[in-house]
Amino acid sequence: MSSISFDEICAYDKPFFLGDRKQFLNCWINQPQTEALGIVKNNKLVGYGVMRLCRSGYKIGPLFADDPELAERLFLSLKAHAPETAPFFLDTPEVNAAAVDLAKRYNMTAAFETARMYAGRCPDLPINRLFGVTTFELG
Repeated sequence: MSSISFDEICAYDKPFFLGDRKQFLNCWINQPQTEALGIVKNNKLVGYGVMRLCRSGYKIGPLFADDPELAERLFLSLKAHAPETAPFFLDTPEVNAAAVDLAKRYNMTAAFETARMYAGRCPDLPINRLFGVTTFELG
């Protein structure tokens, strides 16, 4: 991701959130013991993912991509940066069947479930491009 302009990363990330995440995103992709990768096609960012060390193993999130094939390429590239025997986690939104299929293809199993709740209308998010949420830990 270091070869991609931060403004381009922020522009790609923007549709997934209602608020400004520039400061958070800068810290998130540059935190220690983290791997952040992006895919550029025709001089345009078409997906990115972040994998970070957690208490037990590694967590991938976010994992955003324009299509399932790009998401899988990012997933496998991130996973390759972890020790082979380390556990890894990907929090997929159940409403994106391709994201759930990706996790199943690599023998991942559900550890817990959450529900999205909104006050008012459900925001119009590009769920079909959201293969892994950033984190549940920050609320």
